[in-house]
Amino acid sequence: MDHLSFKTTHVSKANAQKSWVIVDASVAPLGRVCSQIANILRGKHKPSFTPNADCGDNVIVINADNLRVTGKKMTEKVYITHSGYPGGQKRRTVREQMNRDSRRVIEHAVKGMLQGNKLGSAQYRNMYVYAGDQHPHEAQQPVAIELKNL
Repeated sequence: MDHLSFKTTHVSKANAQKSWVIVDASVAPLGRVCSQIANILRGKHKPSFTPNADCGDNVIVINADNLRVTGKKMTEKVYITHSGYPGGQKRRTVREQMNRDSRRVIEHAVKGMLQGNKLGSAQYRNMYVYAGDQHPHEAQQPVAIELKNL
């Protein structure tokens, strides 16, 4: 028997098997959906997961307008931005952000769940969020997946 037949394979950008998936954001609350999206972007659902490579799938998120949050998060969860100038701090609740641009809520949550380095930025660029159920990525033949462990 050949003892060297079980070699560990390392995925790189060149040999990563990336596919396209569609996730419906209206099936579960915000944090549960976004944690599953972050795992798909990182590639943790694949047996060939490599922590130091971008081996995750491209994710299309639809129905961001129908996003659900639990408890009092619509009125009490606050997004804070600062312009860099004195007195330049702005506060916005989830409800205000949903009325302005509902895609930003999902993008903010997923970005916080990814790594804070160049690899996390590269994985974040593989996510496309749309407010409705229409998207322009039909040519990539995305597969709709059911999120599990929700």
